[in-house]
Amino acid sequence: MKSLMHLEPKPDRVDTPSLDVIEPLRLRAYRPIYPDALEVSPLLHYWRTIYKRRWVVLATLFIVFALTTIATLRMTRLYATSSRIVIFPENANVLGLKGPENAYAGEDDPDLSLETQVEILQSDELAMRVIETAHLEENPSFNFEAGTPAQKDGLGSTGTDLDNVRMAGLLARFRSGLNVEVVPRTRVVEVRYVDPDPKLAAEIANALVKTFVEENFRTKYETAMQTSDWLSKELSDLQLKVETSEQRVVQHQKQHNILGIDEKQNIVTAKLDALNRELIDAQNDRIQKEADSKLVSSGGSSAFARISANSSSGGLLEKLEEKEADLSSDYAQTSTQFGSSYPKVMALSNQLSQVRTAIAAEQARLKAKVRDGYLAALQREKMLSVEFEKQKQEANQLNESAIEYQSLKRDADSNRQLYQNLLQRLKEAGVTAGLRSSNVRVVDIARVPATPFKPNTRRNLAVGLFFGLLAGLGLAFLLESMDSTVRDMEEANAVSTLPGLGTIPLQLSSHGSKRRELWQGPLGVNISNNLVAYCNPQSAAAESYRALRTSILLSSSGAPPKVLLITSALPEEGKTTICANSAIVLAQKGSRVLLVDADLRRRGLAAMLGVSSDRGLSTLLSGVDPVEHFVIPIPQFPTLFVLPAGPVPPHPAELLSSDTMKVYLAQWREQFDHIIIDTPPCLSVTDAVELSVDVDKVILVARSGKTPKAALGRACELLGQVNANVMGVVLNALDLHGSYYRYSYQQTEYASRYYATAEDRPLSVHGS
Repeated sequence: MKSLMHLEPKPDRVDTPSLDVIEPLRLRAYRPIYPDALEVSPLLHYWRTIYKRRWVVLATLFIVFALTTIATLRMTRLYATSSRIVIFPENANVLGLKGPENAYAGEDDPDLSLETQVEILQSDELAMRVIETAHLEENPSFNFEAGTPAQKDGLGSTGTDLDNVRMAGLLARFRSGLNVEVVPRTRVVEVRYVDPDPKLAAEIANALVKTFVEENFRTKYETAMQTSDWLSKELSDLQLKVETSEQRVVQHQKQHNILGIDEKQNIVTAKLDALNRELIDAQNDRIQKEADSKLVSSGGSSAFARISANSSSGGLLEKLEEKEADLSSDYAQTSTQFGSSYPKVMALSNQLSQVRTAIAAEQARLKAKVRDGYLAALQREKMLSVEFEKQKQEANQLNESAIEYQSLKRDADSNRQLYQNLLQRLKEAGVTAGLRSSNVRVVDIARVPATPFKPNTRRNLAVGLFFGLLAGLGLAFLLESMDSTVRDMEEANAVSTLPGLGTIPLQLSSHGSKRRELWQGPLGVNISNNLVAYCNPQSAAAESYRALRTSILLSSSGAPPKVLLITSALPEEGKTTICANSAIVLAQKGSRVLLVDADLRRRGLAAMLGVSSDRGLSTLLSGVDPVEHFVIPIPQFPTLFVLPAGPVPPHPAELLSSDTMKVYLAQWREQFDHIIIDTPPCLSVTDAVELSVDVDKVILVARSGKTPKAALGRACELLGQVNANVMGVVLNALDLHGSYYRYSYQQTEYASRYYATAEDRPLSVHGS
C-alpha cells in the first residue's frame, strides 16, 4: 500500500501549547459555563420554563381570551331594574274588634310579616294578574309564541282560557327574571326584574308593585265592607234590646222608690257613706283626745308641749319654760359669783319664782282644755254611731229591694255599651272602606336601565385573561414535563455523565440578499452555507466552533488527540456539519487535517464540501486504487483534505472494522495532525461503535430539543461497553435567541456585536 507522504510534507512545527499552560486550559475547557451547572432556585427554574414556552403561553392566552371575547359578544344583553316599596306594620283586625281570632292580631314577628309579603309578591296569582293587566301574553318580547293562532285570544278575565301548559310557560317566563328581597335591617322590599328588553323590565317591575298595592287595598276594602254589612244587621236587633232593658230599669225604680240613676247617685247610699266617714273621723278624733288626756294627767312634758303648740296661745308654755331655763342659768352664775344676798341675785330669784308660777297656771289650764275636748269628742262619737245604725238599717232594706234593680241595670248598661261600640265601629268601617289608605308605600319606581346588567364585559374579559394565562402556564409546564429531549448542556451532562465540550447555537436563515457569496468547491459546485466557519467567520456560530477547537486541543495533557470520531445517537442531529466546521477551524490554525466521511450508508460530507463522492473510502478499503486517488485537497485551505465516502458498499460495518482501515489510520497519524471521521449514528448502525475502539477520542453530538434523553444515555452506554474513549458531548442547535442561555453563553449578544458586522447574519443549519 502506497504512502500519502508525497501529497504534502508534514510541517516540522506542531502548534501545541506548553505543559504549564495545558493543564489550566484543559480544566477550564471542562468547566461548565452554564447557569444550570450551579444550583438554581425553583422560581428561576419556573421562570426559565415559562420563558422557553412563552409562545405556547401566549398562544393559549390569545385563544382563551378570543373565545371569551366571542362568547361575551354573543351573549344576550340582560337589563336589570328595580322598584322599592316599604311595608309598614298593620293590624290584621281592621275594626279593632276583640275576639278569639283577633286576640293576638298585630303581635306577629316583623320579620315573619315581611317574609309573608315577599311570598305574596312572588305568588302565581299576583303574577297572573300582572300578565293580564299588562297584556304580556300579547307582547312578543315576553311571550315568544305571541301572534300564533293558539295565542291570539289571549288571557280571559280569570285566566281560564289558557290551558295548563301555556299558563305554566307564562309563569315560568315571568319568574325567570323576578327577584324579590328584603333590604337588610329595614322594612324596604326591593322588587328586581331582569329582561333582555329594558323597557319591558321596567314595565313589569312597576306593574307588579302597582298590582300588589291595589290587591292590598282591595283586600282591606272587602274585609271592611263585609264587617259593615254584618254590623248593620246586628245593630237593629241590639237597639231593640237596649230600649227594652232601660224601660225595665225605670219601672223598677218607681216601684221601689229608688232615687237616682244608679247606686252611686242613690240618696240613701250616699247618706250612709257620709255618716260612715264622719263616724270614722269622730272615732279617730276621740281616740286622739283620749290619749292626750291620759298623757296630760300623767304629767308628761311632751304632751304639754304638743298641746301648747296646737293651742291658741301659740306655745306659751314653751316660751315660759325657755324663760325659766334662762333665768335659772343667770341665777346660778350670779349667785356663784356674788352670793345670795346680792341685789341682782335676789331680783333673779323673784323673777324665777314668778315664771314657775305662770308655768303651773298654764299647765292647769291645758289639762282642763284637754279634758273638755275629750268629753266633747266622746259625745259626738256616740251620736254619730246612733245615726249610722239607723241609716244602715234603711240601706239594708233598700239593697234587699234593689237586687233585681242591679241586675236589670247591668243588663241595660251592657246592651247600651255594646250598641255604642258597634255603632262606632260601623261608622269607622264606612270611613275606612272609602279611604285608599294602605300600609304599603312606593319608595322608588323602576326606571328604564341604560346599560345592560349582563354580561359584565370587563369582568368576563378579565376572567378570560386570567384563565387563559393560567391555562397557558399549565400547558407550558405540561409540555415541559412531557418533553423527554435534551434541551441544554446541563441535561446532556446529567444524562451522559460526560463533560460538555461546547455548544453550537441554532442558526436561522435570514437576509438572503445580504448573504456572502458562497465559494465553489474543486468541481465548481457551490459549497453549502452550513460551513459558517468559512462563510461567516465573524458570527457567534463560527466562534463556537473555535471554542470547540480549543476544547479538543486542550482535552488531554501532552499532545492533542489526532484521530477524532464524531458520531451521534440518532440521525439528523448535525454531526456532519460539526465535522466539516471543526475541520475548517483546525485547518485555519495551520494544522494538517484529513476529513474522512465514514458514513458509507448516507453520504453527506461530499455534497456539503462540493466534492464528488463517486470514489472514496469504500473504494479505498476495497483495495481497488491507491489512496492518493481519493484524497481531495480543498483549495481555500491548503492544509485541509477530504476523503469522501464513495459508493455505498454492501457491508459497510465490515469494511470499517477491517484491518485495512486500521492500517490506513496508522498511516494517516503520520501524515496529518488531525483526522476527523464522520460516522453514522451509533444507535442506528454499529459502524461508529466498531470504529470507536481504533480512534483516540470520540465526540458525541446531541441536538437540542430533538435528541431524546434515553437515546443519548443509550449511546453513552453502548460506547462504554466497547471501552471507547469518549471525550465529551457537543450540544448542537441550541436556540440562544429563544432560550434563557442567551445571557450566559459566552458567544451571545456581546460576542455577536464584537465579531459580526451589519451584513453578517446567522445561516441555516440542517442536521445530517
